[in-house]
Amino acid sequence: MPVFSSNSPLSTPAPPLQRLRLGNVGKLCVAIQASSATELIERATAALADARFLELRLDSLPKPATALPSVKEFLEAHREATVVATCRRKEYGGGFEGTLKAELDVLTKAAEAGCQIVDLEVESAEEAAPRQLEQLRAALRAAGAALLVSFHDFTRTKNLEQAAVRIEAFRPDFVKVVSTAKSLADNLAVLKLIADRSRSAQVAVIAMGEEGLVSRVLGLRAGAAFTFASLSDGTETAPGQATVRTLRDLYRVEQLDHATRIFGVAGNPIHHSLSPLMQNTAFRREGVNAVLLPLKVQKLADLLKLLRELPLAGAAVTMPLKQEILPHLANMDALTTRIGACNTLRVSSDGKIVGFNTDVAGVVRPLEKRLKLKDARIAVVGAGGAARAGVFGLVEQGAEVFIANVIHEQAVALAKDAKAHVLKWEQFAKGRFDVLINATPCGMAGNKTPMPIAENELNASLVMDMVYNPLETPLLKLAKSRGIPVISGMEMFVQQGARQFEIWTGKPAPEAEMLRVVELELRRRG
Repeated sequence: MPVFSSNSPLSTPAPPLQRLRLGNVGKLCVAIQASSATELIERATAALADARFLELRLDSLPKPATALPSVKEFLEAHREATVVATCRRKEYGGGFEGTLKAELDVLTKAAEAGCQIVDLEVESAEEAAPRQLEQLRAALRAAGAALLVSFHDFTRTKNLEQAAVRIEAFRPDFVKVVSTAKSLADNLAVLKLIADRSRSAQVAVIAMGEEGLVSRVLGLRAGAAFTFASLSDGTETAPGQATVRTLRDLYRVEQLDHATRIFGVAGNPIHHSLSPLMQNTAFRREGVNAVLLPLKVQKLADLLKLLRELPLAGAAVTMPLKQEILPHLANMDALTTRIGACNTLRVSSDGKIVGFNTDVAGVVRPLEKRLKLKDARIAVVGAGGAARAGVFGLVEQGAEVFIANVIHEQAVALAKDAKAHVLKWEQFAKGRFDVLINATPCGMAGNKTPMPIAENELNASLVMDMVYNPLETPLLKLAKSRGIPVISGMEMFVQQGARQFEIWTGKPAPEAEMLRVVELELRRRG
C-alpha cells in the first residue's frame, strides 16, 4: 500500500477537527473488552474507580451496534468519563467481522452516543472513499468527537516513521502507532518517534509484548498524549499491557519527568521479579526521583544498547548476565573481581559502567545481625552461582566455611577458589555448625527436587535458606519444628536490594519498608 493512495484525503482537503485535550481525564486510558454489552458496561463502571479515560473495544462484542444504547446511557450517567470507541476489523488485528461500511457506521453511531474519540485503523482510512471519510468527519464534528487514526504491527517494530506519515495524511486529532517489541532496543525507536512527533501532534505510541513495557512506562515522559492500561490482570487487550494500578502505583508513570533516573532489573524470565516492587517502594519512601523497570533480556548486547542510549542510570542483573557483563565494565569492586560475578551496575555521568556484587551483602548482613562471623563454622549446601557469592563473602568476614554439594567436584572447585573447606555428605552429617545455609533451588516454588539434607542432618544452631519463594520453605519449616532459629531467603533478597539502593542513590535504604512490601507480595502470591 503506498503512503499516499488515490483515496488520500489530501486530494480533497477537509478541515481538521478541534483537538481534544485530555488534561482533565489523565493520561492513562483503560482498555476494556467484553463478551457482552452488559459485561462491557460493568467493566467500564468498575474502571472509573481508577481512571476517567476509557477505551471500549466494541469489536470484542458479537454485535457492536447493539451495545451503543447502553454506552450512551453509561456516558450520560458518567459525564466525567472520556471514551475512545474502537471497532477494528479482524483482518487488521481486531475482532469485528463486518465490512468497512459497517465499521464506519458503528464508529459514527458511537460518536453520536457520546464517545468523545473514535479509533479508525489506517488501513480502513486508506480503503475508504473520500466521500465516506468526509461523512465520518462531518458526523464527528456534529457530535463534537475527535478522530484517532491507528496503525498496528503485531509482529515487529519497524518503519514506525512511515506508519506515522501514513496516519498523518488523514490529519487526525490523534496519531496512534503500535508495534511489537522483539528486543529492548525496539523501545528506543518507539520513544524516538514520540519525542519527534509529539511536538506537532497528539501521539500515542507503544510497543506490545513483555519487552515493550519500557515504552508503556516511559512513553508519557517522552511526550505521548496518553498510554493504555488494562483494568486488571487477565483482562488485557494487547500483549504486555500492564494494569492501570501497576502503571500508576508501581511505576508512577504520570509523575515521571526528564529528571527521573531510570534503572532496570535485567534477566529472562523477569516477569515475576520482586525487584521493581521493592526498589520503587524505596524510591518513593525516600523521595528519590527514579523508577526501576523489569527488562526482559534475550542477549547482553540488547541490554548494553539500552544502558547507553536510553540511557539507564543502573541495573540489577541476573544469571547468566552476571558473568557475561564483566568484559564490559570500566571498573568493578573487589568482591566482583574475586567472585567473578556482578549483579549490580551503575552508569557514571560519562557513560562508563561500574560493577558491584551485592549478593554478598544479602548473605552477610542478615547473619552478622545475629552472630559474630569471625571463626563461625558455616556449612553451605550447594556450589552454584548463589553459593559462590555467599562463600566468598563469609570467608572474607573470617568465617570457617564448609561446602557440601551433590556434585562433589563442584564443591572442590569452589572451595579452592574461595579458600574454604569441602565436605563429603557423610562428613557433613557428622559435623556441627553455627549456621547451615541452603544455596540450592530445592524448596523453590515449582521445584520438585527434595532437599539433600535429611532431618537428622539438621545439625546447626541457625538455618538460612536462599530460596525466598515460597516464604516458608520445607527446610525452614523443618528447622522451626525442631526449635532452630531461621533466616528466610526474603531477608537475603531484601538485604542485597538494600545495598543496590545505597549504591544507586547514596542514601541509606529503607530496609523495613522494603521488607514489608516484599513479604506482603509473597504472602499474596501464596
